[in-house]
Amino acid sequence: MGVPLSTYRLQMRGDAFTFAEAVDLLDYLDDLGVSHLYLSPILTAAEGSTHGYDVTDPTSVSAALGGPEGLAALAAGARERGLGLIVDIVPNHVGVDDPATNPWWWDVLTHGRDSRYSSYFDIDWDLAGGRVVLPVLGSDDDVADLSIDGEVLRLGDRTWPIAPGTGEGSAAEVYARQHYSLIGWRNNVCGYRRFFSITSLAGLRQEDPAVFAASHGEVARWFDQGLVDGLRIDHPDGLTDPADYLQRLRELVGPAAWIVIEKILAPDEALDTALPVDGATGYDALREVGGVFIDPAAEPELTGLYGQDGDYEAQVAELKTRAATVTLASELARVHRTIVAETGSDHPQLPEAVTALLTHIGVYRFDYPALAALGPVAVGQTIAARPDLAAPLQIISAALAGAGESAKRIQQLCGAVTAKAVEDCQFYRDARLVTLNEVGGEPDFFGVSAAEFHTRAAARARLWPHAMVTTSTHDTKRSEDVRARIGVLSQVPALWADRIARWSQVVIPPDPGTGLFLWQNIFGVWPTDGEVSDELRTRLHDYAEKAIREAAVHTTWNDPDSEFERAVHDWLDAVLDGPVATELTALVGQLHPHGHNDAVGQKLLALTVPGVPDVYQGTELLDDSLVDPDNRRPVNYAARRAALAELSDPKMRVVHGALRSRRERPETYLSGGYRALLADGSAADHVVAFGRGDDVVVAVRRWTARLEEIGWEETRLTLPEGQWVDRLTGRGFTGAVNAADLFAELPGVLLERA
Repeated sequence: MGVPLSTYRLQMRGDAFTFAEAVDLLDYLDDLGVSHLYLSPILTAAEGSTHGYDVTDPTSVSAALGGPEGLAALAAGARERGLGLIVDIVPNHVGVDDPATNPWWWDVLTHGRDSRYSSYFDIDWDLAGGRVVLPVLGSDDDVADLSIDGEVLRLGDRTWPIAPGTGEGSAAEVYARQHYSLIGWRNNVCGYRRFFSITSLAGLRQEDPAVFAASHGEVARWFDQGLVDGLRIDHPDGLTDPADYLQRLRELVGPAAWIVIEKILAPDEALDTALPVDGATGYDALREVGGVFIDPAAEPELTGLYGQDGDYEAQVAELKTRAATVTLASELARVHRTIVAETGSDHPQLPEAVTALLTHIGVYRFDYPALAALGPVAVGQTIAARPDLAAPLQIISAALAGAGESAKRIQQLCGAVTAKAVEDCQFYRDARLVTLNEVGGEPDFFGVSAAEFHTRAAARARLWPHAMVTTSTHDTKRSEDVRARIGVLSQVPALWADRIARWSQVVIPPDPGTGLFLWQNIFGVWPTDGEVSDELRTRLHDYAEKAIREAAVHTTWNDPDSEFERAVHDWLDAVLDGPVATELTALVGQLHPHGHNDAVGQKLLALTVPGVPDVYQGTELLDDSLVDPDNRRPVNYAARRAALAELSDPKMRVVHGALRSRRERPETYLSGGYRALLADGSAADHVVAFGRGDDVVVAVRRWTARLEEIGWEETRLTLPEGQWVDRLTGRGFTGAVNAADLFAELPGVLLERA
């Protein structure tokens, strides 16, 4: 079916949303206006998986979801309505938490290096004398509790295979003959490449043609049989050679398949145009369409309220150092060994130099041709900051120049260090304005100016017109609507600072930074009627626990501080049940209209800027989700069907209208270019407008809290010549239109040439 006009992301779950449920939803999605269903991973995953990224058998479609027959029925049903399918695939890793459920991994643990699958995994065979080191025990001493249970070794409810011919004797004697070594997870040692620091996800060696063929045979069948139209590629940066992998994938699925990659781009990083893909998955666009609603005037006051010493880059550098030397110490040690093996040179500060170099890299990996200058610049910056590391950095540079195994491992470590330091830690610490703390975001950049927004949109129209555009995903820290409401605080920084000062005296948070961070998230999901349900209370407690453990300031996943965590939970209950709740409800009531304006406005932008928009499940109505697993909850589609039938909800009207417009004007949206339109008048900064092709104009209002004080006065937007009709309201316009008239009914307009 070619490039999608739009996608609708569905989180497939064996316990809640299978292929059969998706079939039942086809009529609704067709009526909504989407062109393609976009499915989360559908290959066989760990039992009970709610996300599918822990694939245990890449050769089969999940039976829990309905198996190959269910997929075929969904594809056929979609085709009957003129809809297509996009599927999320996971080439970087497989799930190994329960070894018995992964045939490849079980075989490796059974036969060691003699396994036919031993080359499938990126195993460090030299770490323990040819045994796979598995950091799965609470303590190294737990091996004493192993017992023999038939053909397996058992520890509680966990089992590992016994190699043929090694089962005689005591459990200790049998264990000593196995091809694996069980150790405590606190050692920070792992015998295989994993997904970041998650030991239950083992990396695959897709650079091996045999591995690629085995893990993509089912994917090839989808395209051979016409079941699927495109793919979303999960985390290709974790692979040894992403560009080579993507080239082989393109050859496998053909030139017509739509391929987008999960590439987390820094604000100053461009996606390499040589890659055989249609673009990235839209984290860059997410930052732009949300950031344009952030008011930069609030930066000094909110920075002062946060009150943290030291600059953002220094904080990230410190966290990267800790990630490399502690969390990923095993990976750093392996990089060290491979550098020495390849260059024939060593230095006592070599690991320190690798770590220091990575603190000067602002991207996930820097070996794409378009990023060729980043490495040398980072080397220069590192030597300037640490002249004592000049000698080991020369060895590292020789390894990078050689482009061998050590160079690839440096790149893989770079991505893991960045993810653990930034997305998984700093984004849970920085409490200046948490709506900035999003995957692909940059908290050090306070929003996105209209000038930057237009420049980036025009560049995407020129270079990546078919890239994905998203505002919510299964990985976002907060839903698009929660971020929009929190973003309104940038329009009322003095009011927010006053409330924080007052509330923090009534219910004193365990520490100011944690309090400021959680206050914003509580405000983001607080119900307008002030009625806190048991479900919301549980969700907030779960979120708070995850947030403080990810922040790793007072407590961590590995070493929970029960006293601090209890204090946070007690504080949260005091907020929910005490007098502050009344003031929270009042503030939400005051600011909700502005948050709603921004939520609807950013949705309209996301659906009409260059690129292919994705509607994350359920976000056609306001959604108050927080980070996973909260954002993977089942969706109430009965309510959405009713809203679509009525078309009275502003967000539903925008989604339906924009998707229908895209269906009717595919060339305009897929290849029609982009041009900025500028308003004039005293409130011109409160309008963001642009044209697509020669027959669509989009305009939204922003910063409405401040706008209430100054009014529109004579602010106007001059439309291109001709008659224009708003797709959303049916009203007609021509020439110079007063902004007050333009936005009389909704936060934005979608004008089509009459």
